[in-house]
Amino acid sequence: MRTSKGWAIGCVLALTGACAVALIIAAQSGAPARSTAPQIAISSGIFTPAHPTVGSAVNEFFERHPTPVQPIAFTHKVHLANGLQCETCHTGVSKGPDAEIPNVTFCMSCHQVIATDKPEIKKLAAYQARGEDVPWVRVYDYLPSAHLKFNHAPHIRAQVACSTCHGDMTQQTTAVRAVNLNMGACLQCHVQHKAPTDCLTCHY
Repeated sequence: MRTSKGWAIGCVLALTGACAVALIIAAQSGAPARSTAPQIAISSGIFTPAHPTVGSAVNEFFERHPTPVQPIAFTHKVHLANGLQCETCHTGVSKGPDAEIPNVTFCMSCHQVIATDKPEIKKLAAYQARGEDVPWVRVYDYLPSAHLKFNHAPHIRAQVACSTCHGDMTQQTTAVRAVNLNMGACLQCHVQHKAPTDCLTCHY
């Protein structure tokens, strides 16, 4: 009886260990997930630590973020080289939490006459002709378990350069997640600049 019970427990432990190893190997060896659609978190209004899939649980555990694939290969490097500033397109960044992304009408106000023969601009014009906005994919986000709120405005007022969090955009074409914005990086910056470090400053 004891032998049978011990064998059963051993099987369960072995199976659990094998599953854990398989998940770790899959998470570490697999390429980062690519995302072509906006990452939208739908809340039921009830807090739960559950994940919709095992894959999403593994990605969150290892802090893996999907690699965004944009519908148009917008090049920051070219626009900044031509004298545009971050706030030219990302309006509201100095006034509130969000750095807004311009709509297709805003983009076409220049591109009605500039680089109209370029393939990416033709894609942009096609969105406008269809009456659709460009479905840009979010590059920077926080894991749901972080329960984090971020406000751009106080960082701009404190003269934190955009490159601190977003990397050198003058060298980027389509935006990439150049800086790993985890709690360690944020706390280090807050301590360095004598900014608040109590939990409720950033978390809800």
